[in-house]
Amino acid sequence: MSGIGVLREGPLHAGLKAALAEPGDRLEVPVGRFVIDIVRADGELVEIQTGGFGPLGPKLDVLLDEHRVRVVHPVPAERRIVRVNADGEVLSARRSPRRSTVADVFDRLVTFPSLLAHPNLTLEVVLTLEDHVRGETPVKVRRRTKDAGERRLTGIAERVVLRAPADVLAALPPLPDEPFSTRELSTLLGCGTVLAQRAAYCLRLMELVEPAGKRGRTPLHRVCS
Repeated sequence: MSGIGVLREGPLHAGLKAALAEPGDRLEVPVGRFVIDIVRADGELVEIQTGGFGPLGPKLDVLLDEHRVRVVHPVPAERRIVRVNADGEVLSARRSPRRSTVADVFDRLVTFPSLLAHPNLTLEVVLTLEDHVRGETPVKVRRRTKDAGERRLTGIAERVVLRAPADVLAALPPLPDEPFSTRELSTLLGCGTVLAQRAAYCLRLMELVEPAGKRGRTPLHRVCS
């Protein structure tokens, strides 16, 4: 049997499961050869995915034809960097300047953007308040600095539900009527160029935007009519 079990989940996954559970829900339920995080009283299957969406592929292929599935993905709207020593005592805590938005889901959605059109799939983006708990100092492994830690849920700022491609456009800042470049999309979404490229790719595959020629050598996109 595959899937995430209670013994393997991290604190963020566990915190979200507890926060999102409703009366009548069942947790860690076997469905076929998979273990589902939450099974709602109305039969909806809820999978909390804190990392990439790639591992969900086989599960969705099997389940979507016969079940309504909700994929819940947390995006840290606000976070604190908390450093602790070996005994777990807090040494410092500072608020990170980084702020993530709904647009950050494109970093994961790039795995299967067209699947959002499936009538049985719902994607819920949870804008979270988190503590990123890390060790006293970063460590170097093979000349690379690593600052591993764990994400802990401290609150939920907003829940954005995407049931169809059109909901994606509604969740973003309004796109311009005139053709726009990826760089301009990056400015609009307040994100880096790589994420804007992934956003444009997802929007194209969801048939929300289309190619609109070039401005010099720069490819342009426009919202589909």
